[in-house]
Amino acid sequence: MNSAPSRRIVSIDILRGIIMVIMALDHTRDFFSNYHYDPLDLEHTTTAMFLTRWITHFCAPVFVFFAGTSSFLSFNRGKTKKEAAWFLLSRGIWLIILEFTIIRIGWMFNVDYTHLIVQVIWAIGWSMIVLSGLIFLPYQLILCFGLVVVFGHNALDNIHAENIGQNAGWWNVLHEMGLIHLTDNVSLFVIYPLIPWIGVMALGYCFGKVFTKPEQDRNMWLYSIGIAAVVLFIITRYINVYGDMHHWVKQDTILKTILSFIDCTKYPPSLLYLLMTLGPAILLLPMLEKWTNKISGFFLVFGRVPMFYYILHIYLIHIVAIIVAMTQSLPVSYFTEDMFAPKPGWGFGLTGVYLFWFLIVGILYFPCRWFMKIKLSHKKWWLSYL
Repeated sequence: MNSAPSRRIVSIDILRGIIMVIMALDHTRDFFSNYHYDPLDLEHTTTAMFLTRWITHFCAPVFVFFAGTSSFLSFNRGKTKKEAAWFLLSRGIWLIILEFTIIRIGWMFNVDYTHLIVQVIWAIGWSMIVLSGLIFLPYQLILCFGLVVVFGHNALDNIHAENIGQNAGWWNVLHEMGLIHLTDNVSLFVIYPLIPWIGVMALGYCFGKVFTKPEQDRNMWLYSIGIAAVVLFIITRYINVYGDMHHWVKQDTILKTILSFIDCTKYPPSLLYLLMTLGPAILLLPMLEKWTNKISGFFLVFGRVPMFYYILHIYLIHIVAIIVAMTQSLPVSYFTEDMFAPKPGWGFGLTGVYLFWFLIVGILYFPCRWFMKIKLSHKKWWLSYL
């Protein structure tokens, strides 16, 4: 491997921070909105509601992709492959444990383990476990693996778990979102199948090599990759043949047609979904590297403590929702049972959702800044797992 810069890549931390803040908007909407339709359903949604949901599509791909990049950069500073693999393996296992324990309790506020849900942290954990083995391969093979998985997985769209029989559950884990009945009383709802996420992280890992180049060459690569991804998205989406299981449809207005065009499949993320989100994110990096003011510093705080922020934001949003519900004499069970079901008398319009979002992010800044300072001043091994 080439020698990487010893300092952290500020642009990645700022971008990750922006993504974390946007992610909180999506989860605030989950808890506080009074809107009971799919925000992306053009039959019912408004443009504001559609875009509020759509902008959060950037979160998971950017988070997973740059988790791979960060792995490359951190391991490229002197660790052996054996040390790097052990860290990825142990951190991946740790994330899966968190998904079933602390994170699950944060979402549900109950310990009813008859209904299990696995989301993005589960996918990141398994992607790290896979990457812990991939790093022993030559760089070119890792790159080929990532490209084949990301660009080729939509060829599997017509394979459905319901047609597989006894192996249906495995297909839900691998490529099709769905409910798995583990026993008569216990079910597992897989929201984030592992394909193509394992490929996204592998590509992110390979992408880290760009940051070993001098700034001028690095920026040329960043702009080239970002523009290529955006152009490929537009062309492939327009052709409407491959890359997403749901084709765009001409609507009765130009605006709705545009919304249909950018409404790509998230579960699992289609090739076009990944091109649409990762392309612009990569294009931003050269600009973010030079963005040094109080606003960039604000996002930098969140970007340097992503797991701490992730766990904290779930609990804070959930607690605030319960407090607000109690002030309205609504039952606490609204947020300890089926929390995403319609709740009589509960919820706010988009203005209210955005106000709560600002409140949540503002509160989170202070503990995250405190923890960032701890991570910077203490080099304890366990801090790298938070």
